[in-house]
Amino acid sequence: MEANGTIWSHDSLRNFHEFTPAVQNHLKRVYLTLFCALIASAFGAYLHMVWNIGGNVTTLGFTGTMIWLRFTPSHEQQSKRLFLLYLSALLKGASVGPMIMLVIDFDSSVLVTAFVGTAVVFVCFSAAAMLATRREYLYLGASLSCSMSILWWVQIASSIFGGSITVVKFELYFGLLIFVGYIVVDTQMIIEKAHHGDMDYVQHSFTFFTDFASLFVRILVLNMEDEERKKRPKKLKPPNQVYIAQIV
Repeated sequence: MEANGTIWSHDSLRNFHEFTPAVQNHLKRVYLTLFCALIASAFGAYLHMVWNIGGNVTTLGFTGTMIWLRFTPSHEQQSKRLFLLYLSALLKGASVGPMIMLVIDFDSSVLVTAFVGTAVVFVCFSAAAMLATRREYLYLGASLSCSMSILWWVQIASSIFGGSITVVKFELYFGLLIFVGYIVVDTQMIIEKAHHGDMDYVQHSFTFFTDFASLFVRILVLNMEDEERKKRPKKLKPPNQVYIAQIV
């Protein structure tokens, strides 16, 4: 099998080459850029709390900026591409702002727990992908894409015909598993691309950012539901699944 000009033989799939200095430096830039994108996203959520800007407009803005970044060639001016990355992160943060405000009004500790939990899961599974055999998990990509399609159709069906609590829980847990898998696959994919000369750290950081954001929202909702059950006398409806659909 051949992909991107590389022959993927049985021997190549068992290759245990250590990371070259170039790949190591690339990964450092990717994670540093991801950290900056998360700060931009947090600032976007803050802007929603101050000016109530989050909603359909910011969601559409995120989608448009994401497409713009995707189709901007890597040889374009890096400052422009970084601006698009941080702008899309800011718009995503503003889009998730209404959910974050709801969680803060209920119990602000849930937000901290969800973020720390997401960071721990992301770091652990990303590290696991780095320590695994090269390309070992790339085969999961097709299965994850198929699972994402199933999740997408379930969400469409539930939005049209109405979804029960069981369906919403299925979407949350199934989506959580999917994006944990994407963290592993995307980590190995980015490493493999770097080994073959693709050092587009902006695009790779954006890939990680979408994984992190999707994981964060699902963990946030699950933590919210757990706290809501513990404080049953102080009933508060869990976040609407509309916010969840914005991340997928």
